[in-house]
Amino acid sequence: MKKVDTIIVGAGLSGMACAARLVAQNRSVIVLEARSRIGGRILCPAHQNFFADLGPSWFWPMVNPEVSALVQDLGLKSYPQFEQGLALFETKAGDIQTVSGCPMEPPAFRLEGGMMALIKGLFAQIGAQIIRLDHPVCEIRHLDNGCRVTVGHLDQPPRCTLSASNVILALPPRLAARSILFTPDLSYDLTQAMLKASTWMAGHAKFFALYDQASWRMMGLSGQAFSQRGPLGEIHDGSGAGDSPYGLTGFAGIPALRRKDEKTMSRAILDQLAQLFGPDAALPLALYYKDWSRESFTATEYDKKSCHNHPEFYPPGGKTSIWNNTLHFAGTETAGQFGGYLEGALVSARRAADAVSIN
Repeated sequence: MKKVDTIIVGAGLSGMACAARLVAQNRSVIVLEARSRIGGRILCPAHQNFFADLGPSWFWPMVNPEVSALVQDLGLKSYPQFEQGLALFETKAGDIQTVSGCPMEPPAFRLEGGMMALIKGLFAQIGAQIIRLDHPVCEIRHLDNGCRVTVGHLDQPPRCTLSASNVILALPPRLAARSILFTPDLSYDLTQAMLKASTWMAGHAKFFALYDQASWRMMGLSGQAFSQRGPLGEIHDGSGAGDSPYGLTGFAGIPALRRKDEKTMSRAILDQLAQLFGPDAALPLALYYKDWSRESFTATEYDKKSCHNHPEFYPPGGKTSIWNNTLHFAGTETAGQFGGYLEGALVSARRAADAVSIN
């Protein structure tokens, strides 16, 4: 059982950013990812060299210094969210009203290549050799000189074990508390704090429809719409910086427990888009849909009820490290500021990497 300096659990933005910082310091690192892909809640299916964000879509340069610095460091290009024109509002009865647009303040920006461009850029800095996909962590045991990590499922024989001086949990605290056996047991207060920490996006579902023309812009609309009826509750223009494909994107307004299967939801989404933006909106070049509440490596049974207001996120139980500073918390839900956002993921990544560096 080879020992490394640091094992990072999770290859989302926080985990990848942690790894990049530690690799730059010539530390030995292994990243364990339960999924068969990197990115975590950043997911961007490709269509004609356009990448549709089914996870986070925006960052705000005026208040997101960590994301802005990473974008610059990776040489990526950003562009402002399209918000020119009027918006639509749909009542519970299905009446559609044209209203003034609601531009974001401060202004929001998207990335060329989607938010996956951040993950790809960090991957290029890290290298494939330290990332192990399809490696779910089922147990973390505290040792005298570090931690031992077991890969596999608790109800099956372990696939492999690894040891490290430090372990960084770069995944939602609730998911960690629900899916990983900690030995010795975590304190009752810490376990409860982890289970009570909301997981951002875990109760949500998001769609992305692509078109060769932005018919809504021709009608003087921004693509922004809000609905009390559903199935979509919030819609925005998701187009790229240049020509086609153009896009509409947004979130389901139906709670996770009431949402149907993908085929049924997709059909209902297209019907609603046609009602709002005209019949052409029901004929996209491509339609993507992701229900994060059905993603076992994102959501737990506690996440079926969506957070309609942005929760306040803090390190669980006020702790950023435990077990004599060998087990460290990262992930956007553990950030003391900008929790739930990409900025929070990077803030927590910097904090965890710094804790390892001085350990």
